[in-house]
Amino acid sequence: MTRFAPTALAAIALGALAAGPAGAQDVGEIVANDTGDTAWILAASALVLMMTLPGLALFYGGLVRAKNVLSVALQIGAVASVVSVMWIVVGYTLAFGNATNGWIGDGRAWMLIDLTNVRLGTTIPESTFVLFQMTFAIITPALMIGAWVDRARFSWVVIFCALWSLVVYAPVAHWIWGGGWLASSFGTVDFAGGLVVHATAGVSALVVAVMMGARRGFPDKPMIPHSPALTMVGAALLWVGWFGFNGGSALAATDDASSAIINTHGAAATAALVWLVIERIGFGKTTMVGWATGAIAGLATVTPAAGYISPGAAIMFGAFASVVCYGAVLQIRKWGIDDSLDVFAVHGVGGILGSLLLGLFMASTLGGTGYPEGMTPLGQIGAQAVGVAAVCLWSAVMTAILALGIGILSPMRVKKKDEIEGLDISSHGERAWHLSD
Repeated sequence: MTRFAPTALAAIALGALAAGPAGAQDVGEIVANDTGDTAWILAASALVLMMTLPGLALFYGGLVRAKNVLSVALQIGAVASVVSVMWIVVGYTLAFGNATNGWIGDGRAWMLIDLTNVRLGTTIPESTFVLFQMTFAIITPALMIGAWVDRARFSWVVIFCALWSLVVYAPVAHWIWGGGWLASSFGTVDFAGGLVVHATAGVSALVVAVMMGARRGFPDKPMIPHSPALTMVGAALLWVGWFGFNGGSALAATDDASSAIINTHGAAATAALVWLVIERIGFGKTTMVGWATGAIAGLATVTPAAGYISPGAAIMFGAFASVVCYGAVLQIRKWGIDDSLDVFAVHGVGGILGSLLLGLFMASTLGGTGYPEGMTPLGQIGAQAVGVAAVCLWSAVMTAILALGIGILSPMRVKKKDEIEGLDISSHGERAWHLSD
């Protein structure tokens, strides 16, 4: 029989008293460090980083034209790098510093000084918590890159995403996960990032797509993905990495983590299948890109609810995700907006949809974990709606201000001739593929 250290037994006893899964946003009393929980969160951090590097780079890289593959990958790599530095210097303390005014964290952990041995409300060191949350801060602005592929200026992208991580992401993370006003005053919940990650990135991506304008030739000129095979590999890495994304958000190696992973997988599998059915009915063929897009829609939609719902509900989340996100893709294009890789329609709409559905499906009568003490079903749905409205409004307004301000120093868009030539050569002097001498 496995022998447990006294600290582990204490952690288990405290966990048994908790009402439902902790989620990434909960804080509470200090408990002892547990090596098993720490090992799981370290592994989950690696899985989430894999979602960006290389998962997202491959996923987006396969969806663009061959002349822009390298530019997309380099933007993702550069954003991952600059946001990591910003997180260490100031981002973490803004998002997860002590809650004082409900809007932003205090400055106790600038440059990651004065970290505690154990993060409040968890059984892991605060340094482990910092690392895990850093991977979320990395992937969120990287998701937006899909909205402006083929035409965005590299310098603008890097500066915008670096400041966006502090002005948009960090405050929203604090409001919901860091003890801020949405969680404490309204009871808004978000297990792993439907609002903090997907809604912020999706809404901001839509705003930038409108401000930057469409790619030259859109929508009349076909802009066919150059490698659906790469997209499939990227989607598969994202799918696997999402186990760390959602399962790690339990912040412990417990049943909460495994339940979140089961729900994550069920929603993704269902959404991928439903998207293929929609394609078969609408176009007579099923596509690799459709399978990948459906899976990502399901993953984004179940993310805010993964630790609060039953596997049966997760299947319904996946089905709803494909139907609603597919409709959003068509509607955005009808409006003439060139959200090139459907960031808002898949991530934004999916995250918002899942956040609202959560208010209903976390009910214990539907197999969920039940509502927080004193919260009614209608009250939870209202709390989720308030969260959606606040996050979307903040993301849209601050994104517009940032994009315009940075655009004064560095134009948002490359020159016409550079866009026609392709950003791989015109911006970086390299090609992703050398198929001949």
